[in-house]
Amino acid sequence: MRRPRAVTLPALYPRRALVVGSVLALAVGPVALAPAPDPTPTPAATTPAATTPTGDRGTQLYLERCASCHGVRGQGSQQGPSLVGVGPAAVDFQLSTGRMPVSREVSQARRREPVFSAGDISALVDHVASFGGGGPRIPRLAPGDVASGREVFAANCAPCHGATGSGAVLTNGWSAPPLYDASATQVAEAVRVGPGLMPAFPGQVLTDQQVDDLTSYVRRLRTERLDPGGNPLGRLGPLAEGLLAWLAVLALLVAGVRWLGRRAAE
Repeated sequence: MRRPRAVTLPALYPRRALVVGSVLALAVGPVALAPAPDPTPTPAATTPAATTPTGDRGTQLYLERCASCHGVRGQGSQQGPSLVGVGPAAVDFQLSTGRMPVSREVSQARRREPVFSAGDISALVDHVASFGGGGPRIPRLAPGDVASGREVFAANCAPCHGATGSGAVLTNGWSAPPLYDASATQVAEAVRVGPGLMPAFPGQVLTDQQVDDLTSYVRRLRTERLDPGGNPLGRLGPLAEGLLAWLAVLALLVAGVRWLGRRAAE
């Protein structure tokens, strides 16, 4: 009987080596075939600030707070008038006096604390000016003559704002506001722009020197707000206050005569 031929170690080694090599090739193969990482950073790896333009401060503020009513390019809409050509003085006046922006549509915006800082107001003024159209610029003021300013005020301002600058009620719910809280620049801006029902006074009507005189006089009015003599009665002026005093005295006299008459009849 023939004995089976023994398989030597050298004959088995190549077969085992082939099996082990196949297993290693299947395990390592996908890793070897994967592309090598690129050391160059991709655009997504860069910082957003370096790739995304954010625009200047005035543009951002305008788009956030003004464009919904006045349009992206200041063209106006049903909620707000056009800003093209209004000029820097008009924008600075409305923002520095807190009349704009408003949360709802009103016939006459009232003075209040400004919503924006001085820097933001300046940025918005520059942005609106980029819409074009010119318009009055922010006045540069100089000290003026108070006596001349009093004459300018009496002729052009007192009929609406009162002899003492305390304001007055106008027609259709409008009013001329008091001038005590207005700065000299805001007074000059109002003169040139003519906000609300107020007429505008261009340089052909009031010169820069007359505007300087006027603002100096209005500053004087601000220092004369106190009324040490008693009740100011709304600062209606001496004529109106004297008339009210006479009416009060007359009413007291009539009441006294009637009371004496009733006592005599008893």
